[in-house]
Order: sequence, then structure tokens, then C-alpha cells
Amino acid sequence: MFETFRNAWKVQDLRRKLLFTLFIIIVFRIGGAIPVPFLDSEAIKSWFNSEASGTVFGYMNMLSGDNFSKGTLLALSIGPIINAQIIIQLLTYALPPLERLSKEGGEGRKKLNKITKYAALAIAVFQAWAYYLTLKKAGAVRYTEGFDKVFSEIVIIFCFAAGASLVVWLGDQINESGIGNGISMILFAGIIARVPSEIIGLIGGAIDKGTVGAFVLVGFIGILFLAMIAFIIYMNNAERRIPIQYAKRVVGNKMYGGQSSYIPIKIAMSGVLPIIFASAFVSLPSTLRMFITPNPASDNFFMKAYIKLLEWFSYTHPVYAIIYLLLIVGFNYFYVSMQYNPIEIANNLRQNNGGIPGIRPGKPTSDFISKILSKLTLFGAFFLGIIAIIPIFLAKFTGLNLALGGTSILIVVSVALETVRALESQMMMRHHKGFLE
Repeated sequence: MFETFRNAWKVQDLRRKLLFTLFIIIVFRIGGAIPVPFLDSEAIKSWFNSEASGTVFGYMNMLSGDNFSKGTLLALSIGPIINAQIIIQLLTYALPPLERLSKEGGEGRKKLNKITKYAALAIAVFQAWAYYLTLKKAGAVRYTEGFDKVFSEIVIIFCFAAGASLVVWLGDQINESGIGNGISMILFAGIIARVPSEIIGLIGGAIDKGTVGAFVLVGFIGILFLAMIAFIIYMNNAERRIPIQYAKRVVGNKMYGGQSSYIPIKIAMSGVLPIIFASAFVSLPSTLRMFITPNPASDNFFMKAYIKLLEWFSYTHPVYAIIYLLLIVGFNYFYVSMQYNPIEIANNLRQNNGGIPGIRPGKPTSDFISKILSKLTLFGAFFLGIIAIIPIFLAKFTGLNLALGGTSILIVVSVALETVRALESQMMMRHHKGFLE
């Protein structure tokens, strides 16, 4: 990877793209330090540390690179655009007009991107309003009664929504003039920015314990995280290749076809999305606690059930880990079923005079592909589940704060590998000799 970056730096055009991407990331980090008017940053920090840990707000804070817990201009960060992309992608398979747009090539994709941005703006306004109400309840909003109260509400919501729109614009600039996917690069930068504070917090926890075993444990966790990175890289590159043989056909005096190829199917084909979906769902009970305060002294059956539910869905409870794993498996199957259609693949092969050796065209081919997809999906789901729940068990048995979990590591490694591939493809294009040379 470092060799790829060094070689890319020698190419003037790529060096300019890398510097532009770095500049946009710096602008993103500066925007994350701009406070929103009428908000008390100390009150937000106190509320987040005491109430929001383990809730859906913790997930949003991870996506924003700690900007959410500070209540800054870019507090919502990439959350609205990611939610909009997921919603539009799901609707593409459910609504025929959107499905037709997705099949219209470049123009259709431009229209879908515009629809996605409008959806992201609507989601940003709603999230900004909800976040304002949450901060108001936490006592983090400074205002007086009357017109000042309405004015402060409008300013806070406008700033949060404008910050989310600014992040989308910055991502577009990276897509046009930088390297890699813009939104992914901003997400990568936000997570990397958290690493120093997380390491300091982990070492601080060991110092508080004051034992040699605590420092040995921190070293073991560091080695384990490096092993997780190596495992993620290996699984990201792992794929099952289905062999394809194209039939020979004679047209005039020329023979076409007859070559062999394959269909590559990645094991981790769904990426980090199943973990993101599952994280949002398992954090809902803890988020509900912020609005419905439990009363341990109550004899009400529903209140007792509610308290038990909150206990089960605490971050280090075994029930939480099991449900988390099952949700990851389920969402992984759901996402793969949307991305791969075995019947469509089988029909495309038959139309192009291709087939899988030893498998008849048509339904036998689609059944064969479905069987392989089912096995790979299960294997990939358990890979994602292991990465996600390892930090949970470490936090349970060590008592150390491991806020930088498997999801963050998976995102960072995946974006880094994607960026390296983009650089390699750019260099290959520039070093490829033309037909006339």
C-alpha cells in the first residue's frame, strides 16, 4: 500500500489529486471545530458522556468523527447522505420509476443522485430538529423566552442542516477532483481523527488500574486489533470464482467465442452496511431510555419488562451480542439478495452463449449460483459478526473502554483498500501504451 502511494506521488496529476483530497479533509476537520450558536458545548459533552453512550447517538458520533458529541457545525456529518443512499437504493428495487432510472446509464444515475441529495436534505432537516429537541431537554440550549427562543431554534436547525449539506458538497468535490469516493474518504478521516484520543483513553484506563497486568492487557488488545486488520484485508480480497465457458460460433469466415472466464463473487460483498443497520437497531432500546426514564421502584409489569429490556440491551450483555450477531447475518442476506439476482445472471449467460461447465443453462444454472451465494453469504455474515462482537467481549471481560470497535476498523480498512485500488487503476491508465506506440 505504501509503495502504491509513493509511486502515485511521483505522477504529477495524481499528486495534485492527493493534495486536493487532503485539502478537503482539512476543510472538513476545520468545519467540525466551528461551534453552533446558542449551544453550550460543556453541557453537550456532559450529557453525551452520561446519557448517550451505547445509544444510536453513539453510532452517529462515530460517523461524524466526534463532531456530534460536540454539537459543532458538522455534527450530522455524513449521516443524512448515508441514510438517503440506503433508502433510495432500497426504493430502487421497490418502485418501477426509480428502477428504470437506474437502468438508463449515466443520465439515470445523475437523476438518482439528485433525488438522493434532496432526500438527504430532508433527512438532515428532520435530524437537526430532533437533535435540537434532545439538546433542549438536556439543558444545552442557551436562549431567553419570546422571539429569541424561536430565532435560536431556527439558527441551530439551519446550522446543522447546512453543515450536512456542506459535507455532501465536499464529498462531491473529492469525487470530481480527488481520489476515491468522497463520502467514504470523509468517513475515513472522521474515524482516523478519533484514534489518538481512543488510544490515550485506553492507556489512561490501564494507568487508573495501576497494575502490570493492565498494561499487558492493553498490549494484547493492540496486537489483537492488528490481527483483526490483517484478517479484514484477507477477507476483503477473498472471492469465489465461478468458471464460465463461452460457446464457439462461426460468423462468415470468422470464429467468435470459445474463451473461458469466471464470475467473481466476494465473500464480504456487502461491506459494512449490515453492521451499520444492526447497530442502529440494537441501540434503539438504549435510545428509548433517554425519553422514558425507568423507575426501579415501580411495581408495574410493563415498567419491570422495560427495565429488563434495557438490561439485556446494555453494550456488554450476552443477549445484546447474540441479537447483534443475528441481525448482522439477517441484514447481510437481505443486502446480498438485492445485489445479486441468480435468475438474471443465468439469463445473461444464456443470451451470451455462456455457461458453467457441467451445469445446464436456465434454472439449473440459477440454482447453482443461488447455492454458492447462500454459502458465501453465511460465511461473510459470520466474518462481519466476529469483527463486530470481538470488542464487545473485550469490553465485558477487561472492563476497558473500547469505543473504537470492529465497525470502525472495518470501515477504515475497506476505504484504505478502495483508495489503493483507485490509485492503482489511475496509474495503470497512465502507463498503458496506446495502439499507435
